[in-house]
Amino acid sequence: MHLRRSLFLLGFVFIVLAGGFTSVQATNEKSQPVQAEPTLRVLVWNVLHGGNDVESGAEKALEIIRQAEPDVVLMQESYDIDGDRGLLGPWIASQLGWNSFQGSSTHLCIVTPHTIEKTYEHDVWHGVGAELKDKAGHRFIAYSIWIDYRAYIGYHLRDHPEATDEELLACETTNSQRLAEAKAIVAHLKAEEHFDAKVPLLVGGDFNCPSHLDWTTDTAIIEKYRRALPLPVSTLMAEAGFVDTYRVVHPNPVQRPGITWTPMFRGSAEKPQPLDRIDGPMLMPTAAEVLPKQWAPLDQPSHEHDFPSDHGAVVIDLNWQDPKATD
Repeated sequence: MHLRRSLFLLGFVFIVLAGGFTSVQATNEKSQPVQAEPTLRVLVWNVLHGGNDVESGAEKALEIIRQAEPDVVLMQESYDIDGDRGLLGPWIASQLGWNSFQGSSTHLCIVTPHTIEKTYEHDVWHGVGAELKDKAGHRFIAYSIWIDYRAYIGYHLRDHPEATDEELLACETTNSQRLAEAKAIVAHLKAEEHFDAKVPLLVGGDFNCPSHLDWTTDTAIIEKYRRALPLPVSTLMAEAGFVDTYRVVHPNPVQRPGITWTPMFRGSAEKPQPLDRIDGPMLMPTAAEVLPKQWAPLDQPSHEHDFPSDHGAVVIDLNWQDPKATD
């Protein structure tokens, strides 16, 4: 996350299920069970300032991605690494022998071991995409996105507990450009006819706001800085046909909150840090987790952390349901 621009990553990967990818196991023409294809693993991660705020941050990010073994990384803050190694995403791809696409974007990048068949650019700050093809011939479209960081609703509720619901919702609609930018992303996806494609469409990244699936009556009882509100950005994505993959796997936000903000900056007793899930892909999800699995000690300086970002990473496993992809 760039502190000037992005404070949060929406911890969700949104997916549109298309082209027959709607069940965990497919059947052949004789209705006999077919061995499910390996999962598609998606990692969504905003790597703070390209890893530059942490000692050996780029190397630590590389190792985390290597160990996670994703099929695609939807990265934000792929900035120049200190030194002469270039942009973080392409550098990680080069170290792994993978492919990457950042195009003209200032910080959005797609990193993958798969073949990049086609690329898309929505906005240098807000969205880049690619159509990918794996070795089995499966194709899918994936976008890395980022939208406005200003007027984070969790901070507003913490600092103004007396705020009305309307004032809180204004954080998304008028005090920031989040909803407008999310609408522009959806409009771009429609213009590119991605919703009509016969392949899954994944959108993941830094939404800088929580999900309406997490701000519920139940969570408001447990979490001090929550209310039951129809948060508009995630609602927009749902109305566009996307599903929140983390919540498909872990539907109860009280039992499995999936906190991604923030493993680095924990706040204080005087000014506590609102904890939320603000980073996120979409196919038939079968597993979901947030990295790091263990947060650094509270008294450890952030520049010494092993996990080189203020955003947690979201890892989603999705099962292909069609045994063969057509070329």
